[in-house]
Amino acid sequence: MSRLDRVNEKIIEIDKLDNLAQRLRVKGKRIVFTNGVFDILHRGHVTLLNLASEQGDFLIVGVNSDTSVKSLNKGPERPINGERDRATLIAALQCVDAVVIFSDGTPYELVKRIKPDVLLKGGDYDPDQDDPKQKNYIVGSDIQRANGKSTVSIPLVEGYSTTAIIKKSKNG
Repeated sequence: MSRLDRVNEKIIEIDKLDNLAQRLRVKGKRIVFTNGVFDILHRGHVTLLNLASEQGDFLIVGVNSDTSVKSLNKGPERPINGERDRATLIAALQCVDAVVIFSDGTPYELVKRIKPDVLLKGGDYDPDQDDPKQKNYIVGSDIQRANGKSTVSIPLVEGYSTTAIIKKSKNG
């Protein structure tokens, strides 16, 4: 099997998540889940994902579909890269074990299906925030609390954001 085949094999369909998570739990593996758009992959993303992988044994990353990105109002030109391209870049990272593309506006259903041991987001989110109306609320943290599982926030790498990269490329 080629390296590219192994990368593509990491991208799984949503309907395979239940079985994957169950097999991992039977083996006693600690599952970590995070999600994002990952439109223009940068150092901040790579740092977050590497630190996320250190929180457990198996890192699953949810990547917003193109339709989902449009619903997030990130701008008319977003996403820059298509969902399959973004998923492939994330899957190519050694620290990532599986990638799933999701179409919902939030990863709530994925968190319900995966039941991760650790739900993780970047530092602009607050694991203690319990009001879903707040911008810093971590979607699925209510599920984590109800199941006695962890919700973690990792500090952002200052100066790195896709929005800033796009702005810089437009302004020179």
